[in-house]
Formats: sequence, structure tokens, C-alpha cells
Amino acid sequence: MNTAERNDQPLLLALRALKLGDLLVAVPALRGLRRAFPEHRILYAAPAWIAEALELVGGIHHLPTPGLDDPLTVPHGAVDIAVNLHGNGAESRLRIEELGANRVVAHEAPGIDGPAWTSGLPERERWTRLLNWHGIEADPLDYRLNLPAVPSSRPGATVIHVGAAYGSRLWPVDRFADVAVELAAAGHDVVLTGGASERGRAEQTAALAKLKGANLDDGLLAGRQGLAEFAATIAEARLVVSADTGAAHLASAYGRPSVVLFGPAPAEEWGPPPGPHKVLTAVELRRGDVFSADPDPALLAVSVRDVVDAVERLGT
Repeated sequence: MNTAERNDQPLLLALRALKLGDLLVAVPALRGLRRAFPEHRILYAAPAWIAEALELVGGIHHLPTPGLDDPLTVPHGAVDIAVNLHGNGAESRLRIEELGANRVVAHEAPGIDGPAWTSGLPERERWTRLLNWHGIEADPLDYRLNLPAVPSSRPGATVIHVGAAYGSRLWPVDRFADVAVELAAAGHDVVLTGGASERGRAEQTAALAKLKGANLDDGLLAGRQGLAEFAATIAEARLVVSADTGAAHLASAYGRPSVVLFGPAPAEEWGPPPGPHKVLTAVELRRGDVFSADPDPALLAVSVRDVVDAVERLGT
């Protein structure tokens, strides 16, 4: 990649080759970097499909990076400041080291000065704490996003996001359908969202809801929206019901009321910031295997009634 050759600004590279939710909890750190280094061109190294979401952050450029298996596509020595927002494992440290940057912002490791890695921190605080240690001001509550360039096709809708990246976070389809029926009966304009791979789950949810009297066919948005359209749907939603996914983080970023179902991941680290949000889980049952194909017991312990009651408590 000839990023450095196309622009004479010094380069700051932030590595976080992860998913949408991971980007959204790193927004406060990215905002801090943008303010602290206005003369730098900031590259965010992450999978290619994340580019559209970066437009919602503003002032950040994209370096397509599928993962940590291969060196980053930036010439050695081209990066002025390298920031490890990915983690503190050997793989991410190696990718940062290979850049030959003039300055490295990272957690403490052999040959690297930084704060000690501490378990149990909220993710927004983890990365702003890292920057603060290195003398860079960042506020964990600076997580709001810019509005998408496109408007919502269903302003005021109640979004039920049926998908998740891993089986451990997949709440049963029949329960999503029952929640949809209850909310539709209460006057909510229910839409079902998800990625292209989750279209089948959305169709199953709609079919089960239809059997109980709620026709959601015109609200089947899963697999039909780009990232900007999806973000717009969340930004103008009445309510969002989701597992611990990017949809939940978008609801936080736009201040939309949400009910978030947690399974393997600890809500104290990945949960929403203070606001109109309700977290549902059963901590004592949590198995914690994020990559499992089966729903975590902490997630399965959440009932349809739990979700409907949480919606009522939100007053939406």
C-alpha cells in the first residue's frame, strides 16, 4: 500500500482488526487521537467492510486489514505513531513492532512502556486509560457517532436485531418472535435487522410471529441494508432489542433506548454506558465461551417476559 506516498502528512496508525462493536467501543480513543494529533493522517487498521462505519466516526481513514496473520500493508518506517488498540497479545505486538514507528502507544510488554493490562475494565475505559497513561487526553463518554448520510427508511421503528457473530450470542428465534408479537400488539412498528447471513433467522422470526398474528413481512430488513442504512435505522429507532452486538453499540452511540441480552461476554466490560439502556443476563450461569456454537446459559436464562418487562420499564 502506498498510503504514505499519496499524502505528506505524518501517519498515525491505530490497529484494531476486529468487528463493528469493537470499533464502536474504541470511538472515544479515536476521538482523543484525532484531537491530540490534528496534523496526522490517522489510519484505522481493520477489516475492509468496516470502512462505511468509519465515516460515522469522522476524521479517520481506513487501512483494510483482515486480521493479524500477515504484516500490515504499510512500508516499514512510514508510520510516525503506532497505537495498539487491538489488545496486548503477541500477534498484535508483532504487527505493531514491524511498522518501525517513531512512537508506540501500547500496554506494558517486554521493551514497551505503558500501563499494565488490567482485566475487567469497561472497554471504552480500557482504551482511553491507555491513551491517558501516554499523555493523550481521551474521555470514555465521548462515544457518540455522526449521523449517517442517508435517512432511515423506517423512522420511529422498534428494531429487533436477530443476529450475532457467534452462536454463543444467538437468543432463540422463537423468543425473538414472541417479543415481536408482544411489541407489535402494544403499538410498536417492528422491524427485523441483521446481516446477509442472518436473513434466514429473520425470516424464521417473521414466520413464527405471523402464526401468532403479527405480520412483519414489510419489516424484514435483514440482509437488505448497507451499513449506513442499518445505522440510520438504529439512529432513528424508537427502541432496539439486541444481543451483545454492533446493533446494541449503535443504539448507545445514538442514545436510543435499548434492551441488550448478554451471554458469554461480561456486561461490566462490554455493556452500554449510562443511559436509556437495560442489560439482561444471568451472571451466575455464564459459561463465557464466546466462540461456542451454542447459546451461553446466561443468555438462555433471559425470558421473553424479561425482555417485555424491560421495555415497559424504559417507558418507550
